[in-house]
Amino acid sequence: MKDTYTYSIGENLYINLTNRCTNRCTFCVRNGKETYEGYALWLKGEEPTAAQIESEIGDPRNYSEIVFCGFGEPTERLSDMLEICDYVHAHGGRTRLNTNGHGSLLAGRNIAPDLKGKMDGVNVSLNAPRRADYEKICRPQIEGAYEGMLAFARDCREAGLNVWFSVVDCIGEENVRLCREIADGVGIPLRVRPMIE
Repeated sequence: MKDTYTYSIGENLYINLTNRCTNRCTFCVRNGKETYEGYALWLKGEEPTAAQIESEIGDPRNYSEIVFCGFGEPTERLSDMLEICDYVHAHGGRTRLNTNGHGSLLAGRNIAPDLKGKMDGVNVSLNAPRRADYEKICRPQIEGAYEGMLAFARDCREAGLNVWFSVVDCIGEENVRLCREIADGVGIPLRVRPMIE
């Protein structure tokens, strides 16, 4: 099967930039799988260039959103991701980032200002109300992951970005309630999404 750099689901086009990720989430769709919805998302060759992605997007107005979401963490490819955003916006499209919130930790600096004017929406995976739970569920491979994720979301809000938290419903009603309290406490909306089987 040929590596998949872009794939469409519903009205959106999704960008699969990398396999690299700072989490090893227990609920991740890539666990034990190389495909999703019939698409081969586990990249076996080189990561795609921004130009390759742009050629596959074509006219972004054909889609509701261009979403950075594949089998890895998109902010691992920050500069290429931002270059693609410029292409999408120059051609009348909209962008969204689905992220674990570790982009600033990866870059060693606050990247939220870089996303201003590039991302029309930023979805930060919260997934746990406490660090211990987060480490158990998301199994981060980077130091300070939980606090870094929360700081990134706050930085996005302060930069004026359209940001929200998301949690997967498999964490249980009580944890969803506690996550909602955290989200409310920092003034960021929370969305609950069903676990992908």
